[in-house]
Amino acid sequence: MNENYGEQIKNYRVNLGMTQNQVAKELDVTPGYISNVEKGRTAMSLRLLIYYSKLMGITLDELVGNIEPSYKKSAIDNALWTEIKKLDNMQKEKLLETIKIWQK
Repeated sequence: MNENYGEQIKNYRVNLGMTQNQVAKELDVTPGYISNVEKGRTAMSLRLLIYYSKLMGITLDELVGNIEPSYKKSAIDNALWTEIKKLDNMQKEKLLETIKIWQK
């Protein structure tokens, strides 16, 4: 997760020309809460992060970044895992040996 998402939250608010009071009213929190978030003193709950991203017209990923940017699970990963779960242990061992051969 981006360590400085409070700063990003402030940048989105400022770029849209909104005040802390306006954002606080939309999110049903206090302006002091928004100030603390922007200064990194308080972390927003997931619910508020979602509401904030919708208010700003951005995705949650755009707001806080990916938790594990080095890992992106793809459709092929999901498809492989679905099929592997159907195999019995002997079939899994054969598959593992085959994969090891391919990697040589």
